[in-house]
Amino acid sequence: MQKMDEKIGRIESTLRELAANYKDCQLCPRMCHANRAIGEKGFCGVGNLPIVSHFCLHFGEEPCLSGYYDYKRKVKTGSSFSGSGTVFFAGCNLKCTFCQNYQISWQIHGSPVSPERLASIFLFLQERKALNVNLVTPTHSILPILEALHRAFAQGLKIPIVYNTGAYDSFETIRKLAGIVDVYLPDFKYIRNDTAQRFSKASDYVERATEAIGEMYRQVGDLDVDNQGNARKGLILRHLILPGCSEESCKILEWITANLSTQVCISLMSQFQPCNNVPNQMNRGISPEEYDAVLGKAEELGFENVYFQPYPFRPENHLTPDFDQENAFCWDEKQ
Repeated sequence: MQKMDEKIGRIESTLRELAANYKDCQLCPRMCHANRAIGEKGFCGVGNLPIVSHFCLHFGEEPCLSGYYDYKRKVKTGSSFSGSGTVFFAGCNLKCTFCQNYQISWQIHGSPVSPERLASIFLFLQERKALNVNLVTPTHSILPILEALHRAFAQGLKIPIVYNTGAYDSFETIRKLAGIVDVYLPDFKYIRNDTAQRFSKASDYVERATEAIGEMYRQVGDLDVDNQGNARKGLILRHLILPGCSEESCKILEWITANLSTQVCISLMSQFQPCNNVPNQMNRGISPEEYDAVLGKAEELGFENVYFQPYPFRPENHLTPDFDQENAFCWDEKQ
């Protein structure tokens, strides 16, 4: 990882370069031009301050980010220095109809926080021995997040920064995060714009996501882990397999092969569960046959670094969060 003074300097220059977005927000491909300086809300549903819905030590991310959690016994396992220091931001610039976090992406549950308060959350998670600071859905709130990171680094934050996104990101915004973000964790959702339009009303998703992911990979490269297997830097490319869309999932793997590398760490997720305003054609989980087809394609293409989930997926193995509860996850402890 870079020295903290280098990161602080990079944040200062990035904030200057992105400052115009406070009054005319063009941080993401929605280009909604919200004037956040006077509290206008963008497409994302958020104004001038980030809204934090939840923060915790998260044991349900990829093992290199959060360590391990034994779902049967409901206990943490492995190193005591584990758990991803996850901060869930309300609002979203994508708003997928099937979002399992719809309580925060659509309903905007949570409380506005100042950069000072957000910095204290980052430092609190580090004190709890978090392996990283995991920013979930940060795109629309990246300016105050950067302000908070500036404060936190100056006060001793040292763990890696994870940018956890639906990949509907502006190339220009991502380009300016070089040297600040250590691990990019995009969910590459679609490879067909008609699918993206149907489920996320984002008819340019493929162009914007592929540009952004390419820039992420250029910045951080393949996954680099320490001697305990914890992520230090790199790209982890997620893909949530959708019911009836396994062929599209395979096309995504082909795109990664042709445009990035089969050395890229990929995470193939089986956890889709119907919720929110899920369309009728998606009102089921994915089948073992669908998941097998995608895993088989990854093997055929020669991917060497693949995370996969149990299937058929059962909610009791990996509980869907309930952000109406104080403890949103089964492993949550009172903050």
